[in-house]
Amino acid sequence: MTGVLLAVIAGILISLQNVFNARVSEKTGPWATTSLVLGLGLICSLPVFYSIEKKSILEFGNVNPVFLFGGVFGVGIVFFLMRGVTLIGPAYAISIALISQIVIAFIINTGGWFGFEASALSWQKLLGIALLIGGVLVYKLEKQTSENKREQEAGKSASFKRKQASYSAKQEFYQERS
Repeated sequence: MTGVLLAVIAGILISLQNVFNARVSEKTGPWATTSLVLGLGLICSLPVFYSIEKKSILEFGNVNPVFLFGGVFGVGIVFFLMRGVTLIGPAYAISIALISQIVIAFIINTGGWFGFEASALSWQKLLGIALLIGGVLVYKLEKQTSENKREQEAGKSASFKRKQASYSAKQEFYQERS
C-alpha cells in the first residue's frame, strides 16, 4: 500500500512540475527553465541527503557505472515534457508520457532487462496497454471535436459580424442618399 501511495504522490508531483515548468519556460526559455529546475532540485536534495543518509555522496558501492547516468535522463524528462505541455497541453502530453513509460517498463519487465526478474507476457497486460492507448485517443478525439465546434462557432460569429457590418454599411448608404 505504501508503494501505491508513493506512486500516486509522484504522479501528482510530476503533473504539477510539468505545468509549472511550462509557465516558467514562457518567461525564461526552455533550457533556462531546465537548468533552474534541476539546479533547485539539487539544492533542495543535498541537505536532505546529508541529514538522512549519513554518508558521502561519492559512495556508489558496486553500482554499474552506466546506471549513474540516470540523472542525465532527468534533463530530457524536464525539457521534453515541459515543451510537450506547452505545445499540446498538460493532459494530452502527460497521458502520452505515461503510456510511453508503461510500454517501456513493460518491455523491461518482460525482457528482464537491467537486472530485473523477467515476467511473463500475457494478454491481460497487452490489453491494459491497448486500453490506455485507446483512452488517450478517445480523449484526443473529444478534444478535437470540442476545438472544431469552437472554430465553427467562431466562424459563424465572424460571418454574422461581417453580415451585420455589411447591413450597417448599406443602411448608412441609404440614409445618406435620402
